[in-house]
Amino acid sequence: MPKTVVITVNDVKHRDPLPCNMTLLEYLRESLGLKGVKEGCGVGDCGACTVLLDGVPVNACLTLAVEADGRHVMTIEGLCKDGRLSELQQAFIDHGAVQCGYCSPGMILTSQGLLEENPNPTELDVRRALAGNLCRCTGYQSILAAVLDVAGKRREKKEEAR
Repeated sequence: MPKTVVITVNDVKHRDPLPCNMTLLEYLRESLGLKGVKEGCGVGDCGACTVLLDGVPVNACLTLAVEADGRHVMTIEGLCKDGRLSELQQAFIDHGAVQCGYCSPGMILTSQGLLEENPNPTELDVRRALAGNLCRCTGYQSILAAVLDVAGKRREKKEEAR
């Protein structure tokens, strides 16, 4: 029996009757057409399906859509504002942290969640945060560099504003 849920996705409120067994991944990709959310393994091991649920990284393949009722979901599409990439998305490009791009949305959203929680992460903090995100195309050093670069630039802006 479907349950009607209200989920805010990328700042847009959606009200839909959903099957109770539909994953958040299925809802985002199939119902809303947000293809930046990827299914890699389907069992929560790879992180390709990572989205932010109320600012916290979650595996959309393991989260039921009905669990997002009344909550805010951010996908990679939601980071782009007014046709401009977010600072973190641009840093991934600038540091060559994107290869095939399949894992990149999950990596970026996990990093976004980390930076919201801890604006001054160490390299170890970034490594720990990204431990659930797998990439088979590149080394992780460029990804670490991108995240640490954004943290450093944000820190500099904050200090300049004082």
